[in-house]
Amino acid sequence: MFLGVDGGGTKTAFCLLGPDGSLVAEARTASTYYLMNGLGVVEPLLRQGVEEVCRAAGTTPAEISHAFFGLPAYGEVSGDVPALDALPGRVLGTDRYTCGNDMVCGWAGSLGGVDGINVVAGTGSIAYGENDGRSARAGGWGEVFGDEGSGCWVGVRGLNAFSRMADGRRPGGPLQAAMRRAMDLTTDLDVVDVVLNRWHGDRAEIAALSRAVAEAADAGDAAALEILREAGRELALLVDVQADALGFDAGHPVPVSYSGGMFTNPHVLGSFREAVRRVPGRYDLRDPLLPPHLGAAVHAARLAGHPLDAGQVRRLRSGPLPAADADPRGSAGVAPPAQPVRRTATGNPPAP
Repeated sequence: MFLGVDGGGTKTAFCLLGPDGSLVAEARTASTYYLMNGLGVVEPLLRQGVEEVCRAAGTTPAEISHAFFGLPAYGEVSGDVPALDALPGRVLGTDRYTCGNDMVCGWAGSLGGVDGINVVAGTGSIAYGENDGRSARAGGWGEVFGDEGSGCWVGVRGLNAFSRMADGRRPGGPLQAAMRRAMDLTTDLDVVDVVLNRWHGDRAEIAALSRAVAEAADAGDAAALEILREAGRELALLVDVQADALGFDAGHPVPVSYSGGMFTNPHVLGSFREAVRRVPGRYDLRDPLLPPHLGAAVHAARLAGHPLDAGQVRRLRSGPLPAADADPRGSAGVAPPAQPVRRTATGNPPAP
Protein backbone atom coordinates (compact mmCIF):
# COMPACT_ATOMS: atom_id res chain seq x y z
CA MET A 1 0.00 0.00 0.00
CA PHE A 2 1.11 3.55 -0.70
CA LEU A 3 0.25 6.53 1.51
CA GLY A 4 -0.10 10.05 0.14
CA VAL A 5 -0.28 13.11 2.38
CA ASP A 6 -0.97 16.55 0.96
CA GLY A 7 -0.65 19.41 3.42
CA GLY A 8 -2.18 22.73 2.44
CA GLY A 9 -2.97 26.15 3.81
CA THR A 10 -6.39 25.11 5.08
CA LYS A 11 -6.38 21.29 5.34
CA THR A 12 -4.28 18.14 5.17
CA ALA A 13 -5.55 15.26 3.01
CA PHE A 14 -4.51 11.61 3.31
CA CYS A 15 -5.11 8.62 1.04
CA LEU A 16 -4.05 5.00 0.66
CA LEU A 17 -3.62 3.24 -2.67
CA GLY A 18 -3.67 -0.53 -2.95
CA PRO A 19 -1.06 -2.61 -4.80
CA ASP A 20 -3.09 -2.32 -8.02
CA GLY A 21 -3.18 1.47 -7.74
CA SER A 22 -6.81 1.63 -6.63
CA LEU A 23 -8.02 4.09 -4.01
CA VAL A 24 -8.53 2.27 -0.71
CA ALA A 25 -9.22 5.01 1.84
CA GLU A 26 -9.06 8.75 2.48
CA ALA A 27 -8.99 11.05 5.52
CA ARG A 28 -8.69 14.75 6.25
CA THR A 29 -7.40 16.86 9.13
CA ALA A 30 -6.66 20.53 9.73
CA SER A 31 -3.75 22.32 8.05
CA THR A 32 -0.15 21.40 8.87
CA TYR A 33 1.06 24.87 7.82
CA TYR A 34 3.27 25.43 10.86
CA LEU A 35 4.81 28.86 10.26
CA MET A 36 1.94 30.53 12.13
CA ASN A 37 1.60 28.14 15.08
CA GLY A 38 4.93 26.31 15.37
CA LEU A 39 6.28 22.85 14.55
CA GLY A 40 4.34 21.36 17.45
CA VAL A 41 1.10 21.34 15.44
CA VAL A 42 2.43 19.01 12.74
CA GLU A 43 2.97 15.64 14.42
CA PRO A 44 -0.45 15.36 16.14
CA LEU A 45 -2.24 16.14 12.88
CA LEU A 46 -0.15 13.65 10.90
CA ARG A 47 -0.76 11.01 13.56
CA GLN A 48 -4.52 11.69 13.52
CA GLY A 49 -4.71 11.48 9.74
CA VAL A 50 -2.62 8.33 9.44
CA GLU A 51 -4.68 6.62 12.15
CA GLU A 52 -7.93 7.66 10.44
CA VAL A 53 -6.95 6.47 6.98
CA CYS A 54 -5.50 3.17 8.25
CA ARG A 55 -8.58 2.50 10.34
CA ALA A 56 -10.82 3.16 7.34
CA ALA A 57 -8.72 0.76 5.26
CA GLY A 58 -8.56 -1.90 7.95
CA THR A 59 -4.76 -1.82 8.02
CA THR A 60 -1.86 -0.46 10.08
CA PRO A 61 1.06 1.88 9.34
CA ALA A 62 3.40 -1.12 9.38
CA GLU A 63 1.69 -2.41 6.22
CA ILE A 64 2.44 0.76 4.22
CA SER A 65 5.13 0.09 1.61
CA HIS A 66 6.06 3.74 1.15
CA ALA A 67 4.61 7.15 1.95
CA PHE A 68 5.11 10.64 0.61
CA PHE A 69 4.43 13.54 2.98
CA GLY A 70 3.95 16.81 1.11
CA LEU A 71 4.20 19.46 3.81
CA PRO A 72 3.51 23.18 3.40
CA ALA A 73 6.60 25.37 3.87
CA TYR A 74 8.91 22.33 3.73
CA GLY A 75 12.37 23.49 2.70
CA GLU A 76 11.57 27.16 3.23
CA VAL A 77 13.15 27.23 6.70
CA SER A 78 16.32 25.19 6.30
CA GLY A 79 16.78 24.74 10.03
CA ASP A 80 13.40 23.02 10.32
CA VAL A 81 14.01 20.37 7.63
CA PRO A 82 15.65 17.76 9.92
CA ALA A 83 12.78 18.03 12.41
CA LEU A 84 10.14 17.73 9.67
CA ASP A 85 11.98 14.77 8.14
CA ALA A 86 11.89 12.95 11.48
CA LEU A 87 8.19 13.46 12.27
CA PRO A 88 6.66 10.82 9.96
CA GLY A 89 9.05 8.19 11.32
CA ARG A 90 7.55 8.60 14.77
CA VAL A 91 4.05 8.40 13.32
CA LEU A 92 4.59 5.39 11.05
CA GLY A 93 7.14 3.52 13.12
CA THR A 94 9.14 2.84 9.92
CA ASP A 95 11.62 4.62 7.66
CA ARG A 96 9.68 3.86 4.48
CA TYR A 97 8.71 7.42 3.64
CA THR A 98 9.91 10.60 1.95
CA CYS A 99 9.16 14.22 2.84
CA GLY A 100 8.93 17.17 0.48
CA ASN A 101 7.04 20.36 -0.20
CA ASP A 102 3.33 20.01 -0.92
CA MET A 103 3.94 21.50 -4.38
CA VAL A 104 5.20 18.05 -5.41
CA CYS A 105 1.76 16.58 -4.63
CA GLY A 106 0.10 19.00 -7.03
CA TRP A 107 2.58 18.20 -9.81
CA ALA A 108 2.34 14.42 -9.36
CA GLY A 109 -1.45 14.57 -9.28
CA SER A 110 -2.08 16.97 -12.13
CA LEU A 111 0.41 15.41 -14.55
CA GLY A 112 0.40 11.83 -13.25
CA GLY A 113 4.05 12.02 -12.30
CA VAL A 114 5.46 12.77 -15.77
CA ASP A 115 7.85 15.57 -16.75
CA GLY A 116 6.20 18.97 -16.95
CA ILE A 117 5.13 21.96 -14.86
CA ASN A 118 2.25 22.34 -12.44
CA VAL A 119 1.01 25.59 -10.88
CA VAL A 120 -0.76 25.49 -7.51
CA ALA A 121 -3.07 28.32 -6.47
CA GLY A 122 -5.04 27.82 -3.28
CA THR A 123 -4.49 29.77 -0.07
CA GLY A 124 -0.97 30.39 -1.39
CA SER A 125 0.61 29.83 -4.80
CA ILE A 126 3.68 28.06 -6.16
CA ALA A 127 4.88 26.21 -9.26
CA TYR A 128 6.91 23.00 -9.47
CA GLY A 129 8.27 21.09 -12.41
CA GLU A 130 10.54 18.23 -13.40
CA ASN A 131 12.43 17.51 -16.60
CA ASP A 132 14.84 14.67 -17.27
CA GLY A 133 15.75 14.24 -13.60
CA ARG A 134 15.94 17.95 -12.83
CA SER A 135 13.46 19.78 -10.63
CA ALA A 136 12.72 23.44 -9.92
CA ARG A 137 10.21 25.63 -8.11
CA ALA A 138 9.06 29.22 -8.52
CA GLY A 139 6.84 31.42 -6.39
CA GLY A 140 5.71 30.36 -2.94
CA TRP A 141 7.38 33.31 -1.20
CA GLY A 142 4.56 33.76 1.32
CA GLU A 143 1.58 36.02 1.73
CA VAL A 144 3.42 39.14 2.92
CA PHE A 145 5.37 39.80 -0.30
CA GLY A 146 4.59 36.92 -2.65
CA ASP A 147 2.11 34.13 -3.46
CA GLU A 148 0.83 36.08 -6.45
CA GLY A 149 -2.45 34.81 -7.84
CA SER A 150 -3.36 32.93 -4.66
CA GLY A 151 -6.52 33.23 -2.59
CA CYS A 152 -4.68 35.33 -0.02
CA TRP A 153 -3.25 37.60 -2.73
CA VAL A 154 -6.72 38.09 -4.21
CA GLY A 155 -8.16 38.77 -0.75
CA VAL A 156 -5.55 41.44 0.00
CA ARG A 157 -6.22 43.17 -3.32
CA GLY A 158 -9.92 42.98 -2.69
CA LEU A 159 -9.41 44.70 0.66
CA ASN A 160 -7.32 47.40 -0.99
CA ALA A 161 -9.98 48.05 -3.64
CA PHE A 162 -12.67 48.11 -0.93
CA SER A 163 -10.78 50.72 1.12
CA ARG A 164 -10.27 52.89 -1.97
CA MET A 165 -13.97 52.69 -2.80
CA ALA A 166 -14.86 53.61 0.78
CA ASP A 167 -12.65 56.70 0.55
CA GLY A 168 -13.87 57.68 -2.90
CA ARG A 169 -10.41 57.15 -4.40
CA ARG A 170 -12.00 54.86 -6.97
CA PRO A 171 -15.61 54.45 -8.13
CA GLY A 172 -17.80 52.21 -5.99
CA GLY A 173 -19.18 48.91 -7.19
CA PRO A 174 -20.62 45.54 -6.17
CA LEU A 175 -17.36 44.71 -4.36
CA GLN A 176 -18.34 47.04 -1.53
CA ALA A 177 -21.51 45.15 -0.69
CA ALA A 178 -19.83 41.75 -1.13
CA MET A 179 -17.02 42.62 1.30
CA ARG A 180 -19.43 44.12 3.83
CA ARG A 181 -21.42 40.88 3.83
CA ALA A 182 -18.33 38.68 4.00
CA MET A 183 -17.00 40.47 7.10
CA ASP A 184 -20.39 41.47 8.61
CA LEU A 185 -19.31 45.10 8.82
CA THR A 186 -21.38 47.69 10.66
CA THR A 187 -19.32 50.50 9.14
CA ASP A 188 -16.65 50.31 6.46
CA LEU A 189 -13.93 51.30 8.93
CA ASP A 190 -14.71 48.17 10.95
CA VAL A 191 -12.65 46.28 8.36
CA VAL A 192 -9.56 47.34 10.31
CA ASP A 193 -10.92 45.74 13.48
CA VAL A 194 -11.91 42.55 11.69
CA VAL A 195 -8.72 41.94 9.68
CA LEU A 196 -6.07 43.22 12.09
CA ASN A 197 -7.65 42.87 15.54
CA ARG A 198 -9.94 39.82 15.30
CA TRP A 199 -8.21 37.85 12.54
CA HIS A 200 -4.68 39.07 13.36
CA GLY A 201 -3.98 39.03 9.63
CA ASP A 202 -4.67 35.29 9.41
CA ARG A 203 -3.90 34.13 5.86
CA ALA A 204 -6.77 31.64 5.64
CA GLU A 205 -9.34 34.24 6.73
CA ILE A 206 -8.01 36.75 4.22
CA ALA A 207 -7.92 34.11 1.48
CA ALA A 208 -11.59 33.37 2.14
CA LEU A 209 -12.33 36.92 0.98
CA SER A 210 -11.46 35.73 -2.54
CA ARG A 211 -15.04 34.43 -2.60
CA ALA A 212 -16.35 37.97 -2.12
CA VAL A 213 -14.08 39.20 -4.93
CA ALA A 214 -15.41 36.43 -7.18
CA GLU A 215 -19.00 37.31 -6.27
CA ALA A 216 -18.39 40.96 -7.11
CA ALA A 217 -16.72 40.08 -10.42
CA ASP A 218 -19.73 37.98 -11.40
CA ALA A 219 -21.92 40.99 -10.57
CA GLY A 220 -19.93 43.17 -12.98
CA ASP A 221 -17.47 44.90 -10.65
CA ALA A 222 -14.60 46.07 -12.88
CA ALA A 223 -12.04 46.21 -10.06
CA ALA A 224 -12.84 42.68 -8.85
CA LEU A 225 -12.75 41.30 -12.38
CA GLU A 226 -9.33 42.82 -13.04
CA ILE A 227 -7.98 41.35 -9.77
CA LEU A 228 -8.98 37.86 -10.87
CA ARG A 229 -7.66 38.30 -14.39
CA GLU A 230 -4.36 39.62 -13.04
CA ALA A 231 -4.19 36.55 -10.78
CA GLY A 232 -4.33 34.32 -13.85
CA ARG A 233 -1.56 36.27 -15.58
CA GLU A 234 0.66 36.11 -12.50
CA LEU A 235 0.20 32.35 -12.28
CA ALA A 236 1.08 31.98 -15.96
CA LEU A 237 4.32 33.88 -15.40
CA LEU A 238 5.42 31.07 -13.08
CA VAL A 239 5.15 28.67 -16.03
CA ASP A 240 7.47 30.77 -18.17
CA VAL A 241 10.26 30.97 -15.61
CA GLN A 242 9.95 27.25 -14.85
CA ALA A 243 10.23 26.28 -18.51
CA ASP A 244 13.45 28.28 -18.77
CA ALA A 245 14.89 26.96 -15.51
CA LEU A 246 14.22 23.32 -16.41
CA GLY A 247 15.70 23.60 -19.90
CA PHE A 248 12.81 22.15 -21.85
CA ASP A 249 13.48 21.65 -25.56
CA ALA A 250 11.98 24.60 -27.42
CA GLY A 251 10.95 22.27 -30.22
CA HIS A 252 8.54 20.24 -28.08
CA PRO A 253 5.47 21.53 -26.20
CA VAL A 254 5.97 21.56 -22.42
CA PRO A 255 3.24 19.68 -20.46
CA VAL A 256 1.56 22.17 -18.11
CA SER A 257 -1.26 21.72 -15.63
CA TYR A 258 -2.71 23.33 -12.51
CA SER A 259 -4.29 22.57 -9.15
CA GLY A 260 -5.89 24.40 -6.24
CA GLY A 261 -9.21 26.09 -5.66
CA MET A 262 -8.39 29.42 -7.32
CA PHE A 263 -8.45 27.63 -10.67
CA THR A 264 -12.13 26.78 -10.14
CA ASN A 265 -12.86 30.45 -10.78
CA PRO A 266 -13.53 30.88 -14.52
CA HIS A 267 -11.99 34.37 -14.62
CA VAL A 268 -8.71 33.15 -13.11
CA LEU A 269 -8.58 29.98 -15.21
CA GLY A 270 -9.56 31.81 -18.40
CA SER A 271 -6.86 34.45 -17.92
CA PHE A 272 -4.30 31.74 -17.06
CA ARG A 273 -5.18 29.73 -20.16
CA GLU A 274 -5.00 32.79 -22.39
CA ALA A 275 -1.58 33.79 -21.05
CA VAL A 276 -0.13 30.27 -21.28
CA ARG A 277 -1.35 29.88 -24.87
CA ARG A 278 -0.09 33.24 -26.10
CA VAL A 279 2.91 31.53 -27.75
CA PRO A 280 1.44 28.87 -30.08
CA GLY A 281 2.99 25.44 -29.63
CA ARG A 282 5.10 26.38 -26.59
CA TYR A 283 2.97 24.64 -23.96
CA ASP A 284 0.68 21.61 -23.86
CA LEU A 285 -1.92 22.78 -21.33
CA ARG A 286 -3.66 19.82 -19.71
CA ASP A 287 -6.57 19.51 -17.32
CA PRO A 288 -5.43 18.05 -13.98
CA LEU A 289 -5.63 14.26 -13.78
CA LEU A 290 -5.83 13.76 -10.02
CA PRO A 291 -6.18 15.89 -6.87
CA PRO A 292 -2.94 16.50 -4.96
CA HIS A 293 -3.44 13.94 -2.18
CA LEU A 294 -3.80 11.18 -4.76
CA GLY A 295 -0.77 12.64 -6.51
CA ALA A 296 1.18 12.23 -3.27
CA ALA A 297 0.34 8.52 -3.19
CA VAL A 298 1.22 8.13 -6.89
CA HIS A 299 4.57 9.76 -6.11
CA ALA A 300 5.06 7.42 -3.14
CA ALA A 301 4.62 4.43 -5.45
CA ARG A 302 7.08 5.96 -7.91
CA LEU A 303 9.67 6.52 -5.18
CA ALA A 304 9.26 2.91 -4.07
CA GLY A 305 10.08 1.67 -7.57
CA HIS A 306 6.49 0.72 -8.41
CA PRO A 307 5.21 3.59 -10.59
CA LEU A 308 1.60 3.45 -11.72
CA ASP A 309 1.16 2.92 -15.42
CA ALA A 310 -1.08 5.13 -17.56
CA GLY A 311 -3.99 2.69 -17.28
CA GLN A 312 -3.84 2.67 -13.50
CA VAL A 313 -3.78 6.48 -13.42
CA ARG A 314 -6.81 6.58 -15.73
CA ARG A 315 -8.72 4.14 -13.53
CA LEU A 316 -7.78 6.11 -10.43
CA ARG A 317 -8.98 9.27 -12.14
CA SER A 318 -12.33 7.72 -13.04
CA GLY A 319 -13.01 6.44 -9.52
CA PRO A 320 -15.64 8.17 -7.35
CA LEU A 321 -14.39 11.22 -5.52
CA PRO A 322 -16.43 13.32 -3.09
CA ALA A 323 -17.16 16.89 -4.13
CA ALA A 324 -14.87 18.30 -1.45
CA ASP A 325 -11.91 16.36 -2.85
CA ALA A 326 -12.65 17.46 -6.40
CA ASP A 327 -12.15 21.04 -5.17
CA PRO A 328 -10.13 20.77 -1.96
CA ARG A 329 -9.83 24.48 -1.32
CA GLY A 330 -13.38 25.59 -1.90
CA SER A 331 -15.21 27.43 -4.66
CA ALA A 332 -12.90 30.43 -4.71
CA GLY A 333 -9.64 29.24 -3.29
CA VAL A 334 -10.06 28.07 0.31
CA ALA A 335 -11.93 25.40 2.20
CA PRO A 336 -14.01 25.63 5.35
CA PRO A 337 -12.31 24.41 8.55
CA ALA A 338 -11.11 20.87 7.86
CA GLN A 339 -12.50 17.85 9.67
CA PRO A 340 -11.50 14.18 9.53
CA VAL A 341 -13.30 12.23 6.82
CA ARG A 342 -13.50 8.44 7.14
CA ARG A 343 -13.63 6.39 3.97
CA THR A 344 -14.36 2.72 3.47
CA ALA A 345 -12.08 0.27 1.72
CA THR A 346 -13.82 1.03 -1.55
CA GLY A 347 -13.29 4.76 -1.22
CA ASN A 348 -17.00 5.39 -0.72
CA PRO A 349 -18.46 7.17 2.32
CA PRO A 350 -19.42 4.85 5.18
CA ALA A 351 -23.08 4.36 5.94
CA PRO A 352 -24.59 6.82 8.45
